This record gives sequence, structure tokens and C-alpha cells, in this order.
Amino acid sequence: MATMTTTLNERIFQKLEHVLGDLDKLPEYQKLKASSFMDLNVDKLSGDGEEIRIALSHYFKQGGDMIPDPDMEMMVFPDLEMVEPLTYQDSYVYREVFPDSGGIDLKARKDLSVFLNQWLSNIIDEGYMKVGGNGHAV
Repeated sequence: MATMTTTLNERIFQKLEHVLGDLDKLPEYQKLKASSFMDLNVDKLSGDGEEIRIALSHYFKQGGDMIPDPDMEMMVFPDLEMVEPLTYQDSYVYREVFPDSGGIDLKARKDLSVFLNQWLSNIIDEGYMKVGGNGHAV
């Protein structure tokens, strides 16, 4: 339950854990489905324990290619119960919180955190469920 002192990144962690389960035990890949909505893909990109980098994405087909829209990478810190957004892309834009030039883009960090929080609320409200090996929700 969110309290007045809960940070946005902690609320994101709680929502992500609600959707995916134990974030310490993420598989390399999983798919979630909801009726009448695009599948949600979850990829564990790297890490274990203290820092786990994951990507969440929806894909649509355009001209024979699968296009991620949106696609977000984030760092999960299970021990701290926090999530830090790293990148966002869709058909029109790419944003990153920690640009290659170094430093941090604070506006991108805030914008991506707000977006991720809302996206996860939508995912919960839309009833996304994990898909088992047989292709059915579990």
C-alpha cells in the first residue's frame, strides 16, 4: 500500500511486482496477455540479486517488421524495492535517462517514471496475466 512517504520509484516497484511476481526470480523471458490488448513482453536483459535490467514492450506489425511501441528498459533493485527507468522508445522517439555523454537527464528520469507508473496501472487494470507454456494465461 502506497503511503505519503513512498517514492514514485517504490510505487513502480510495487506495481511491477504485482504484475510479474517475485522480481528476484524473473525468467529470461515471459509473455503476458490481456483480452483485446497487445501482448506484453518481458525480457530479463542482465543481472541477478541487487540489480536486474529488464525490458517491457508491446509489439505491432508494420510492413512485415515487428515494431516495439512502447519499449522501456529499467533497472530493478529488489533489495531496495525500487525501479529506475533507463530508456523509452516508441515509433517516434527515443529517450534515455543516462545518456552516453555521461550525467543524468533529470527531465527524462521524471517523465519516464511518471509514464512507467501509469503504464503499469493500465496493465493491472487491463487484467494482464502471465502465459504458460501452452499459450494460455496462468
